[in-house]
Amino acid sequence: MTRPFNFSAGPAVLPEEVLRTAASEMLDWHGSGMGVMEMSHRGKEFISIYEAAERDLRELLAVPPQFKILFMQGGGLAENAIVPMNLSRGAMDFVVTGAWSHKSQQEAAKYGRVNIAASGREGGYTAIPDPAGWQIQAGTSYVHLCSNETIDGVEFAQLPDLKALGCDAPLVVDFSSHVCSRPVQWSRVGLAFGGAQKNLGPAGLTLVVVREDLLGHALPICPSAFDYQLVAKNQSMYNTPPTYGIYIAGLTFAWLKSQGGVAAMQARNIAKAQLLYETIDRSALYVNRVGPAARSRMNVPFFLRDEAGQPLLDPAHPRNASFLEGARAAGLLQLKGHKSVGGMRASLYNAMPLEGVQALVDYMRDFERRA
Repeated sequence: MTRPFNFSAGPAVLPEEVLRTAASEMLDWHGSGMGVMEMSHRGKEFISIYEAAERDLRELLAVPPQFKILFMQGGGLAENAIVPMNLSRGAMDFVVTGAWSHKSQQEAAKYGRVNIAASGREGGYTAIPDPAGWQIQAGTSYVHLCSNETIDGVEFAQLPDLKALGCDAPLVVDFSSHVCSRPVQWSRVGLAFGGAQKNLGPAGLTLVVVREDLLGHALPICPSAFDYQLVAKNQSMYNTPPTYGIYIAGLTFAWLKSQGGVAAMQARNIAKAQLLYETIDRSALYVNRVGPAARSRMNVPFFLRDEAGQPLLDPAHPRNASFLEGARAAGLLQLKGHKSVGGMRASLYNAMPLEGVQALVDYMRDFERRA
């Protein structure tokens, strides 16, 4: 790669091949005389783009036939309202493992009664609460979790089996920041959603994968454009969909297939994450506070230590500022941690090559030698 390595948490790095293809087709898609942004969403040209994207995604994620794939708008944050408007029967359960699941339960509380079945807040969001101890309320509409917390760097290694916990409610999964980075255990899922801008494409596109038996239960207040049954019935064309976002995502799905699919991505992501975590753990300067069993492969928050060995949270601290300035000079971009937690964060999405992580590790080691 000749471009810098972009470690942004989202909108995030896209495969260079995808960007080059999109650039070459900007003015004229496949001899149509139109760019994709200029096409009717009901025209044969765009319908072919949509159908290929839906087909490739179903293949990549091994989505069973009883699930509908919806391409929507609003991002993962909007789905925190759209999900309860479609599934809530008055009560909902949430497993809070970080900032995003916390926001999810706050939004859902506008549409029903929220129960916190488990929370990792007291431990600083550094571990996944053991499912055996979850306090799920009887008759709950669904159980919600965020399978990868982008800000806190916490990831579920496996999705919980609610039936084994004595719960018949569907599991709702926000998989925004690690979709297509590992297989999905669909037998344990009722609905999964995610914004595309972290691992699939540009901001503006939202993916929803929902089991057919969960359609048709929207609250009366649910806007028609957000009613999953209407969206599914109209093949995501009830209103004008995010056409360019679907196009870029479709190019990304094709790229993923050419790279060996989700299984190949998972192997690469394991290797990238291990390289970075091992560097942090062996260092006297850097620290990651998440327990090894819950560490995210996609989003790695870390902190530099001060002279007393304490984590430096403030990005404006001279040592942090020097680290970020040197990283930018070395072509390592957007490593500043989220404003709510401080420190640093490296996001290792599918489009980030191992070479990028190696370049980051080399820089970190060099910076530590000079610190």
